[in-house]
Amino acid sequence: MQFIPKKLYDYVVAHTQDEPKLLKQLNRETYQKIMQPRMLSGHFQGRVLSMISKLVNPKNILEIGTYTGYSALCLAEGMQSDGKLHTIDIDEELYDLQRKYFDKSEFGHQIYQHLGNALEIIPKLNITFDLVFIDADKENYSNYFNCVIDQLNSGGVILSDNVLWSGKVIEALQPDDTATKALIEYNTLLKNDKRIETVLLPIRDGLTISRKK
Repeated sequence: MQFIPKKLYDYVVAHTQDEPKLLKQLNRETYQKIMQPRMLSGHFQGRVLSMISKLVNPKNILEIGTYTGYSALCLAEGMQSDGKLHTIDIDEELYDLQRKYFDKSEFGHQIYQHLGNALEIIPKLNITFDLVFIDADKENYSNYFNCVIDQLNSGGVILSDNVLWSGKVIEALQPDDTATKALIEYNTLLKNDKRIETVLLPIRDGLTISRKK
């Protein structure tokens, strides 16, 4: 979803760094072969993720929700030379596609894939993180935050995607809409948690930046 007119959005993209060649290939293959390609971060948001990662310069990155690996590769661009990126997903059918593009990149040896329930995997990693990207099932966003906050270093950043949910967060809540309800609760949690400072950006479907004090 876009929150500004298409002509203005096109201007924004045109004046943003070009999409790297490898990511352009992954973008194309995702749209050709994979269900729900709208889930892909894409050119503009990908460059935003890359820029934030470069500003943070993380040693360890955690991604919850890999999809086809596009956002992981964007985040890896800012990783320290001896850093590691751990990415978690439940869809084993996408594992080989992710690995193909990870290994085509210069970061392949630094990216570790995990299959399964993130709430079970994260505590077992026994790692502290400088940058976390949450982009998985919306019903568990608050659980993911509570799971990872103690493993986030002081000054570390949590990025949360899709927090505006196509604008549904400001509409009348439907009784069976568990995803929107969970996101409304999550956005309130980020605003009120005294351990972090938060800004919500209307980028694509909403991207929150939360920094641990």
